[in-house]
Amino acid sequence: MCGIAQYVNLWGTMVGYTITATISMVAIRQSDCSRRNGAGARCDASGTVLMLAFSVVQVVLSQFPGLEHITWLSVVAAVMSFAYSFIGLGLSVGQLVSHGGGLGGRIAGATAASSTKKLWNVLLALGNIAFAYTFAEVLIEIQDTLKSPPAENKTMKKASMYGIGATTIFYISVGCAGYAAFGSNAPGNILTAAGLGPFWLVDIANMCLILHLIGAYQVYAQPIFASVERWAASRWPEAKFINSAYTVSIPLMQRGSVTVAPYKLVLRTVIVVATTVVAMMIPFFNAVLGLLGAFSFWPLTVYFPVSMHIAQCKITKGRKKWYLLQGLSMVCLMISVAVGIGSVTDIVDSLKVSSNPFKTVS
Repeated sequence: MCGIAQYVNLWGTMVGYTITATISMVAIRQSDCSRRNGAGARCDASGTVLMLAFSVVQVVLSQFPGLEHITWLSVVAAVMSFAYSFIGLGLSVGQLVSHGGGLGGRIAGATAASSTKKLWNVLLALGNIAFAYTFAEVLIEIQDTLKSPPAENKTMKKASMYGIGATTIFYISVGCAGYAAFGSNAPGNILTAAGLGPFWLVDIANMCLILHLIGAYQVYAQPIFASVERWAASRWPEAKFINSAYTVSIPLMQRGSVTVAPYKLVLRTVIVVATTVVAMMIPFFNAVLGLLGAFSFWPLTVYFPVSMHIAQCKITKGRKKWYLLQGLSMVCLMISVAVGIGSVTDIVDSLKVSSNPFKTVS
């Protein structure tokens, strides 16, 4: 069950990253239009071509054999993540100061057309928070590529502690600063907020976000590629297409040549194309992230580690600790179900309102 949830969420995160990267590319195009034609100019920006461009890049990067061969890409992605987070935080604080330090928003949050819509918005927000911690589905995959000594689990424990601590600080800081600066008008992606700061600095932040997602996409995609390729090899072990490989000379590379397996090229390209098609069908930033967060939170972040802890510590049924852990798991399951309902409702409502969501006007 956890394996199914893991791979569905790995693929779903790829869909979410495709949508997020496209939104940032659209924002850059609109920013460029506003600079050239004036702030009040009508700027139409379709994200379809930009999404296809992002996918072409991913098709190329997908041909790397595995995670251990794209360490440099992960480093670049991490640096870019810090860069756009600091820029977003700084610009939000600057926006707040420029308004005399008066806090935007209110304790009750953004208003809604009805109490039902308000409930869906709250559930959607919980889903976005859950999605922010979707590292669970790649934790084991990354640990599997680590070298020892030291022991892989010790290295991963330290990396998780530092990683979760740093991201939590950023999440809380950017979220609070953005809401304080823009109040109920704060968008899901703070870098798309109207009047956030100098065009050039916001564009740099969006570029950093795009570069980060290019690398992060591969971190989530490579385990899927490996799993599908193992299945195909076991399903058709004698197939010539599966076992064929060719050496291609590349003058500018240090090794001088690379080995290309046609079936891997086809399979990986098909997966990226399918991901892009789904992203085009439901390109709704917050709703998709909320749905992904709802689906991944309970099975991978709660149920799996709680069950492992119960098994390792031999906590038997009937003990107080067993009931507390199972109660925690059930509460989180109910939250995930409620968040999933809220996210699906928001997607359905968005589809009713807009038949072409990426055709935006500013």
